[in-house]
Amino acid sequence: MQPAIQFALQSWSLPVPVTLALVFAALLYLCGWFQLRLAFPDLIPVWRAVAFVCGLLSVWIAVGSPLATLDMVLLSAHMAQHLLLMTLGAALILLGAPQLVLPHGFPRPFMSRVLGPFFRSSSVQRLGRMTTEPVFCWLAAITVLIAWHVPAIYALGFESYMWHQIEHASFFTAGLLFWWPVIPRWPGDARSFRWSIVLYLFLATLPCDALSAFLTFCDRVVYTLYLELPQRFNISPLQDQQFAGALMWVCVTFAYLVPAVILTMTLLSTPRTEEQRPVRADLAEKQPDNEPSSSSWT
Repeated sequence: MQPAIQFALQSWSLPVPVTLALVFAALLYLCGWFQLRLAFPDLIPVWRAVAFVCGLLSVWIAVGSPLATLDMVLLSAHMAQHLLLMTLGAALILLGAPQLVLPHGFPRPFMSRVLGPFFRSSSVQRLGRMTTEPVFCWLAAITVLIAWHVPAIYALGFESYMWHQIEHASFFTAGLLFWWPVIPRWPGDARSFRWSIVLYLFLATLPCDALSAFLTFCDRVVYTLYLELPQRFNISPLQDQQFAGALMWVCVTFAYLVPAVILTMTLLSTPRTEEQRPVRADLAEKQPDNEPSSSSWT
């Protein structure tokens, strides 16, 4: 067995709260998905449900699997966690259209009497509009990324369990915010496809490339905490840092530029005719009177 795998398995203990929370989220989503599937068979295809579950699995791998023990000894493992939370997991979860499916997973009385009024309140609506603006989402994601890689702040998350969990939560939240303007909110919502999102994705690669290039080509160990740790693997802290930078460089470039290329091809191939009406409007029209409206979530 490889030393890294052996160390991770020996040091790992199953985080029960995180695991139960993710399992609950999966069950809630699948319950809502089956409810919608019965009423509208073609509304949320199977691949979206698979994407959502895979997104939750990515989050669990980042914070609940043996990988979570390696992040305290390898910067590359720490970087893999951030990529799973911010780049992969968040995107897959939004591809599952959770804002449409999850409301149907709750009991109807709870949705209509508690969550529905809460999300329809004017203050929540204003906060939602502000925090989902592309400029805010872009700045939030980049700020979180850069801030947590400042050596002093990185050390804070490294030495404190509480701040370490806050770090993970902020990366995941920033990932959801970043991908929100990119991924269509509702199946068939053509308004999400616009040229500004192509620019949004391209600009997001610049600070990520700068940070990853710095970590890759720097001739010194930036996070000196790793110099103080016992060397358990056949890799030096500097080599580990270079690998972490290269991992971020490659993954982020593909994760941001591939959607930009797909979006560009979609925009170039779609005729500028009557704009498609979002499926949210169709669902609201067909929804029974006693069914909680999913629009209350936005």
